[in-house]
Amino acid sequence: MPAAFLFDMDGLLLDTERVYLNAFEECGTAFGLKEGQAHTLYLSLVGHSGAESGRRMAAVLEPDISVSAFETRVVELIEAKLAQGMPVRPTVRDTLARLREKGAEMAVVTSTKGDSARSHLEQAGLLDHFQFVLGGDEVSANKPDPAPYREAAARFGFDPKHCAAFEDSDPGVTAAAKAGCLAVQVPDLRPSDRPFAEVGQMFAETLHHAVSLAEDEMARLRASLSV
Repeated sequence: MPAAFLFDMDGLLLDTERVYLNAFEECGTAFGLKEGQAHTLYLSLVGHSGAESGRRMAAVLEPDISVSAFETRVVELIEAKLAQGMPVRPTVRDTLARLREKGAEMAVVTSTKGDSARSHLEQAGLLDHFQFVLGGDEVSANKPDPAPYREAAARFGFDPKHCAAFEDSDPGVTAAAKAGCLAVQVPDLRPSDRPFAEVGQMFAETLHHAVSLAEDEMARLRASLSV
């Protein structure tokens, strides 16, 4: 078993990317964006920090559209939608419960701000599974930089190569792989014609499958070193 299991949050544990996308599209309509523009823009932001997302939005939105006003309205729409319930991705609850029963060390490594991430996980009933949550405002650099995963592993006292990391986005899985973690990607929202990041990651359709792959691969690697 990996020394620690490190999980992204949005799009991997929480089924929030679709909520965010819907809010983004509603806001795009209100701000007069062209049909499909908000959808395409949002997909380009997935996995990036708030600061990077702001820069990307500023580069695309018309000069007469305030990025700050746009972001504020998106957040209002998201909060209203999530107040109705925090959606969780398939197999997540059972997978985390199984790992917890086995005594696994687990943490969340997300680009979302730490306080918001902990609030969302608590609302979903998942927060107690994790030893800690490391938010995008609590690390020295953001994904796709490897710093978040290196710093999460260090907080546990482990070498990243002994940890497994799970991501849905390309920036996230790039950060995990560059940190030296065993990286597994469970794709969620992404353009169908976009090539995947080639960083040596494994792929899975669900978190349950991803964790099983990581456990098997870590056992294989350790067995090969002991020969």
